[in-house]
Amino acid sequence: MYVQIIKGTVVDSDLHRLQSERWPAELKPGASGYLGATWGVTRDGVAVTVVRFDSEADAVANSERPEQGEWWSDMEPSMVDVSFQNCAEVDTMLGGPSSDAGFVQVISGTVKDKAAAQAMFDGVGDQLSAARPDILGGLMAWHGNGGDFTQVMYFRSEAEAHAAETAEVDPEVGNQYADIMAIPPSFLDLAEPQFD
Repeated sequence: MYVQIIKGTVVDSDLHRLQSERWPAELKPGASGYLGATWGVTRDGVAVTVVRFDSEADAVANSERPEQGEWWSDMEPSMVDVSFQNCAEVDTMLGGPSSDAGFVQVISGTVKDKAAAQAMFDGVGDQLSAARPDILGGLMAWHGNGGDFTQVMYFRSEAEAHAAETAEVDPEVGNQYADIMAIPPSFLDLAEPQFD
């Protein structure tokens, strides 16, 4: 799996919504290797789109289509401070992305040791599933420059996710997570996620 992540601050919500709806309807049919997308806007206006392809070659081929360039030219004025992240290495958690989610959280950060972090995430799957039934799945997209990552977690609902965050967590799991981080991660909440 290959993942592209686009973030930006929305300055024209009508245009952003229109272009977000246009892509699946008009451009998706010609996107080879396209696996799906998750997108949404935080309450303070940050748009996040996570697009999944079979391979980097498929993602590049999509980006090079003239109609993709035209679509982006129409979308670009709707946002400022836009950033793109291309991730060739992606790990899935608990079955991966879920279009059944009512709430999605996008977490960005840096781990001290990528291999150790991957081993920890691999090892806590069953434990996490038992402790957090509100989590439907997730993915970890590595930025390719060491320990930088974007994690996308899919929850049944925002209320359940926040209730579970404040509930007592297994101290061992909590300590492991804190220990692998080089810096505290940042969080973006998509309260009304969209899927394709």
